[in-house]
Amino acid sequence: MQAGVSAVVLDVREELRRGGRPMGRILKAARGLPRGQDLVVLATFEPVPLYAVMRLRGFRHEARRLPEGDWEVRFHRGVIEPAAPAAKPPVPNSADVAPAEDQAPYVRLDNREMPPPEPMMRTLEALGRLAAGTVLEIHNDRAPQFLYPHLVERGYRYETFPQPDGSARVRIWR
Repeated sequence: MQAGVSAVVLDVREELRRGGRPMGRILKAARGLPRGQDLVVLATFEPVPLYAVMRLRGFRHEARRLPEGDWEVRFHRGVIEPAAPAAKPPVPNSADVAPAEDQAPYVRLDNREMPPPEPMMRTLEALGRLAAGTVLEIHNDRAPQFLYPHLVERGYRYETFPQPDGSARVRIWR
């Protein structure tokens, strides 16, 4: 982390623990920063979706996991690099088929009608708390294309089930 640069610290851990969504507070704090001042966000999970949102606003980040498991992310204005093209999700093969409901415990999240990036943030936070051997099933308004590369990067497998109404159910497991 950078030393010697002034920073505004925004601790959103309690809000997250209560089920709150601090995205608006974070973006408001970022908008109010003068040049040369950083924003430090303290969160209960690594806020990966926030990185892309802040990057579009001209911020780079440095993240580190704190000893108690929470995260500290320092955002500072930097040069915006072109975004890499989104990776195509792998097509599940027979070894990647999700366990049947009677084979593993399930946790379900209904992420419908949430504005981006909240469904992704909520899903990644839930995965961080998921017990070994448990399957997370999310229900989103659409297939979560931006989530897939994060799942692959973290060693998760998934299967997407398109729904007749255009929404998608995704089962995620290790």
